Amino acid sequence: MILEALGSAVLGVVLAWAAVNRLSHRLPVRTLVFATGVAGALFGDFVTHSALGPGTLLLSLLGAAVVSAASLSLLLRPAAGFRRRSAPA
Repeated sequence: MILEALGSAVLGVVLAWAAVNRLSHRLPVRTLVFATGVAGALFGDFVTHSALGPGTLLLSLLGAAVVSAASLSLLLRPAAGFRRRSAPA
């Protein structure tokens, strides 16, 4: 269980690092991105482990990756060239 949580945290750090390197211009402060990646991965692991039970390491890590990626996607800001257009009256 401890190794599963540690693996999920490492997975969250790796996903956050990839997001910072790829999309740094659209993300807030790095510390918030890394904290969100790790917290999302740990929460995803907890939910998956609670739903499926023990002995499902790969599925728990998959759940951790999905929730971490979804959490990180919530931090993205729109691109600089993107403008909202108001609806015609």
